Amino acid sequence: MMDTLEKLRETLDQCDEIILNGLLMRNRIVEEIMAYKEGHGLQILQPEQEAKQVRWLEQALKGKRHQREVRDVFTCIRDNSKRIQARRLFDYNIVLIGFMGTGKSTISRYLSTMFAMEVIEMDQVIAEREGMSISDIFEVHGEQYFRDAETALLIEMQSKKNMVISCGGGTPMRACNVAEMKKNGRVVLLNARPETIYERVKDNHDRPLIENNKNVPFITELMEKRREKYQAAADIIIQTDGKDRLEICEELVWRLLEMDEKENR
Repeated sequence: MMDTLEKLRETLDQCDEIILNGLLMRNRIVEEIMAYKEGHGLQILQPEQEAKQVRWLEQALKGKRHQREVRDVFTCIRDNSKRIQARRLFDYNIVLIGFMGTGKSTISRYLSTMFAMEVIEMDQVIAEREGMSISDIFEVHGEQYFRDAETALLIEMQSKKNMVISCGGGTPMRACNVAEMKKNGRVVLLNARPETIYERVKDNHDRPLIENNKNVPFITELMEKRREKYQAAADIIIQTDGKDRLEICEELVWRLLEMDEKENR
């Protein structure tokens, strides 16, 4: 009986070795694919490739045992491949700034999907820590209290890498915040026309600065007041009007790669 058990364990060890070597080979190929894309100016983000892998797995698992467990393993493999890609591309945090409604939350979520990067929605984190909405924080504690909380969170994030930090609309208005953003991050300004922003925020009621002034002229005026500081804070600027999230993120990746290349020359 023990001989049988030992033989089974030896076979299991052999399986583990095959899996280990396969994973090491797979990760190396992931790095080679990224290098090839960069070197030949090819599209970095290819969500259709992941969809193809998912379809292949579902077909391969038909009628097989342990389908849930195998899916979990392949999900981890894909996520780790994405993290390898992110580490190759970004040795820093990506800090998204811009007026409300320019797409910061949408783009941060998509970057997270594409690269398995952790996302910090600053407004959300602060609201959760304070146990109240942003509007209530403004009303109870005042704007200065909220801005100080933003600064503290940016400092906290400096010890991290490969994160997407989505800032509130007013975060870059403080020079000290911009300085903290740049200590371990590239600052990406997302921009959009006032008309586009109005359409995106008109039904939202957690925007205290425009709650009683939801109209294009007011948004235009407020954007103009912030424009100079936004642009001064930004490492790159991306216009989001008329682009889907894939187009915006692909442009973001290539613009950051170009910036890194110039700095490394």
